[in-house]
Amino acid sequence: MIYWHSKGGAIMYKKKAASKSIKKAMSYAQFLKRFPNDKACAEYLYSVKWPKGFVCPVCGHRHGYALNRSGRYQCAKCRHQTSLTANTVMHRTHLPLTKWFWAIYLVACDKRGISALTLAGRISVSYETAWYLLKRIRMAMESREAKYTLAGIIEFDDSYFGAKIKGREGRGAGNQGVFVAVGKDKDGRPQYLKMLTTPNIQIASVKKFVDENLDTGSIVETDGFRSYRKPLAKNYTHQAKDFSPDSEHLKWLHRIIGNAKAFINGTYHGTSTKHLQMYLSEYCYRFNRRSFGGAIFDRLLFAIAQ
Repeated sequence: MIYWHSKGGAIMYKKKAASKSIKKAMSYAQFLKRFPNDKACAEYLYSVKWPKGFVCPVCGHRHGYALNRSGRYQCAKCRHQTSLTANTVMHRTHLPLTKWFWAIYLVACDKRGISALTLAGRISVSYETAWYLLKRIRMAMESREAKYTLAGIIEFDDSYFGAKIKGREGRGAGNQGVFVAVGKDKDGRPQYLKMLTTPNIQIASVKKFVDENLDTGSIVETDGFRSYRKPLAKNYTHQAKDFSPDSEHLKWLHRIIGNAKAFINGTYHGTSTKHLQMYLSEYCYRFNRRSFGGAIFDRLLFAIAQ
């Protein structure tokens, strides 16, 4: 049964297919052997960006040739010049590809994430450069996550991140509201996750989230919050039940929210409202590919190249 769809309608993953991607994580020694210099990185990036050979981004012609300038190619038909990093998050970078690949490797191989301060020390760049690299890598993660919707049986709720606002309790008590939805398999185990910041938890905001991120016809489990009723009434099977800490209702969703907060606070020691979505997208990207094992480096590089 399928639980994660692309927004274009094509099926992205099946539960059984995902497990086939599991392989042992690449060691640092293996990484250095595979990508010892910029040339090796460029060759691999070329194969990821143009798997069937060069394609002109302007006219679509499938023949081009490399120029003397490193990483630049010219279309044989329209003479348009492009580079390996054009239209990727590495566009106009002045950093060697080896630095980029090393950063991607470190991000991919540590499921706890890596802070800009730690990355700066590991790849010998300034803190500002490390922050720039991480921001761009998370942009690629966010872009990939935006392509997919949840389907099947879905737990849905809202939460908040950040400190509580003095004098407020319950919903709306935190600095930043977040909608959270997790798709489950037929045995009730969590499969795929969506987490998006929201300016409020009113009906219009709920409707926007569910219309853009949940497939119509899905079974959506929520608590009894009134703002969920109307947006879920027409196109979904809405199963609402008042939440109780002792109940199994929404147990996976609340466990995942707790883990996401621990991930952000533990690795990054919290974050501002401005950057929260990037960290949530990183958490979702990792969660949704937790069965990929060592293949996550190649998948992340593919996301960056695309």
